[in-house]
Amino acid sequence: MDKLDTISPIDGRYRRITELLADYFSERALTKYRIIVEGEYLIALSDHPQVGTRTFNGVERSFIRSLYSPSVEDARLVKDIEVNGYTGIPRVPDSSKGTNHDVKAVEYYLRARFANTSLEDSLQWIHFGLTSEDVNNLAYSLMVTEATQKVMLPKLNQTLQTIYALAKKWEDISMLARTHGQPASPSTLGKEMGVYAARLWRQRDSLQRISLLGKLNGATGNYSAHSIAYPEVDWVRFTTDFIAKLNEERKTNLGVNLQTTQIEPCDSLAELLDAYRRVNNIQIDHNRDIWTYISRERLAQTKEGVGSSTMPHKVNPIDFENGEGNFELANVLLTFFGDKLTKSREQRDLSGSTVMRNIGTAFAHCLIGYTSTMKGLGKVNPNLKCINEELDAHPEVLTEALQTILRKEGDQSAYETVKAMSQGEHLTLEGFRTFVEGLNISEESRKRLLELTPATYTGLAAKLVKEHL
Repeated sequence: MDKLDTISPIDGRYRRITELLADYFSERALTKYRIIVEGEYLIALSDHPQVGTRTFNGVERSFIRSLYSPSVEDARLVKDIEVNGYTGIPRVPDSSKGTNHDVKAVEYYLRARFANTSLEDSLQWIHFGLTSEDVNNLAYSLMVTEATQKVMLPKLNQTLQTIYALAKKWEDISMLARTHGQPASPSTLGKEMGVYAARLWRQRDSLQRISLLGKLNGATGNYSAHSIAYPEVDWVRFTTDFIAKLNEERKTNLGVNLQTTQIEPCDSLAELLDAYRRVNNIQIDHNRDIWTYISRERLAQTKEGVGSSTMPHKVNPIDFENGEGNFELANVLLTFFGDKLTKSREQRDLSGSTVMRNIGTAFAHCLIGYTSTMKGLGKVNPNLKCINEELDAHPEVLTEALQTILRKEGDQSAYETVKAMSQGEHLTLEGFRTFVEGLNISEESRKRLLELTPATYTGLAAKLVKEHL
């Protein structure tokens, strides 16, 4: 299929950004992770002295693990086994018929690959005692964890470092702040960037700490098939050891959930998805602020491309708009997944299965958002002329300093006095200084107020970035 024929823009227009996620969330990737779980489980059975499998030798183990990177042709064969049937499956008389079951198709694929090898004597141990959800929940946990580790966190860290670098670069640039859309006590452009860097750091660290849970306990979560076959085996210990070994092999951090129905209830996944949602909310907030700074001409954009099909002068803040839209779309999906996947009728219903297949879509929109934000930040620079003109146009923001000094000097009506002098009036810097000259205050306080300008009334903003970010 040509990219121009795809239904979803994440596989069409944005494929250049999202293709990294195909290794984790495509149909072939799901097949890959199912094979990994089935293969490692089979090896774990062969290693257990109380289970009737024989111990596999090094060549056999290497062969099993060589199947963990299925080609497109391998994935097609799995799909054929599911849909059309495949006659090359040993000990399966009706294999010419499709399984109509994707996990069973993976089991049969492994049988087909074991044909005419030394492993052909161990076909019955593939998927032994398991329900499909034992394979699926671990496959999805590996998919999400590895996508987070290898794609999402590196890209998020790049975004965070970009914002942090701008905070440091712009730490001394004074700017008018606005609360409720109205002029407020000035800040610095760098400090405002620093706020977002600090917020993202905290949520990034939270995201990194979340460990997805996995189950390996059979059809209704009770090890019934396992324990009827081998009642002497400590299957709880087997599960714990298996997931620990899986983590060692894959460099992941999955945890064990022993209290499940047929499905792992996805509470830990919901926690992870909510961490992504919080990261996205911070970036939506950031993108909107940058958009507003551009709109107020505090930030200027690099001139490139076409801003309007009819207005040649325009340079639109499209990267921040694109980021905002994709983060919002991702959040709708992330919220839905967290709500949906943590609910299942009695011991299991299938409505979550079709939903789970779409989880990569949410990650793709997050990734587009990260990429767009970084692209936009690489094209903006402070418009010092407009920043300074805006500061100079609003000397009324110094009234906070004035009424605070008057309180210090003992004036119990300081706020009310300054309010009467300034609210609803056109206050100039000259008028502010004339008012200060007439006050009965200490010369130290008078000198401090007379030297004050909107550009210098930024408190510890620069220091907060220099020393505490």
